[in-house]
Amino acid sequence: MCGKDVEWSGNPFRPFCTERCKLTDLGKWAADEYRIAGGPLTDDADNQDDIEEV
Repeated sequence: MCGKDVEWSGNPFRPFCTERCKLTDLGKWAADEYRIAGGPLTDDADNQDDIEEV
């Protein structure tokens, strides 16, 4: 988050440098500031015909 070099060995917060950076990153995910690219979402009810019964 802050751009500092991170000591990997013995660092309980890796890949972050501190707990503060770790929690800041988690907060950004929770606030939808990060997104993962993908196709459009569909409603599961629309896909019921596509599900095969076993």
